[in-house]
Amino acid sequence: MRRDLPYALGGLALGVLLLGNAVLTPDAAPVEVLDVALVLAMAVGLAACRRYPVVALGVVTVAMLAVHVRVHPGVSAAFPVLGAVYVTAWQGHRAAAAVASLAFLGSFLARDISMAPAGRPGQLVAERTALLLGWFVAANVAGLVARQRQAYLEQVEQRAIEAERTREEMALRRAGEERLRIARDLHDSLTHSISVIKVQAGIAVHLARKHGETPSPTLLAIQEASGAAMRELRTTLDVLRAPTDGDRVGLARWTNWPSGPGRSAYRCR
Repeated sequence: MRRDLPYALGGLALGVLLLGNAVLTPDAAPVEVLDVALVLAMAVGLAACRRYPVVALGVVTVAMLAVHVRVHPGVSAAFPVLGAVYVTAWQGHRAAAAVASLAFLGSFLARDISMAPAGRPGQLVAERTALLLGWFVAANVAGLVARQRQAYLEQVEQRAIEAERTREEMALRRAGEERLRIARDLHDSLTHSISVIKVQAGIAVHLARKHGETPSPTLLAIQEASGAAMRELRTTLDVLRAPTDGDRVGLARWTNWPSGPGRSAYRCR
């Protein structure tokens, strides 16, 4: 309703202007109740012009033609029709705007020819016809330009929204890739440390058995826990690691643990 308010106020203002011009014009006929009703119908049509442009254009055109025939207020009867033509063309109904313009111009021209003074009928008709023709052409063109500009602005806005959404998706994807890279590096580093613990515990157990001593339960527990942790980390890394990540620090390097006394039996495979 608030968006329709300017159209309704414009219709009332044009109605007051039209009735005032009809009263002040010397060669205009007296304004009657029917004429006031036609002006009110024009105002209602302009108020509904945004929602129902074609219907409103028809109502305004017929009402103004009737007022022009009955009262003959001059070119002021064309002002409401010009506004309705502009809004209709702006809403995309180009054919309806063109037909209404031609119908009003033809009827206005016929009325001027029939009521023209005997001394200079041609000059008066040519002046009014040229004036109204220029106004109606301008109204149609302005409506088309306004529609094209609105469509362009909508496309620009849509592109901006799409670009913003794309930037957000790219930022989220990059953040996810960075988190995944950090997780891989963390797992590689952690696997490295656990591998060292497992190897050192294994060497200690091996040396204890070599000297005929019973390995410490703590060392056996460390060896068993580190082996279980290695297996769990290997399973996790198989999911996180990409095929090209084999050169990173982690399990791939520990599978090539250098051979040496007491070490070959404790490679992490």
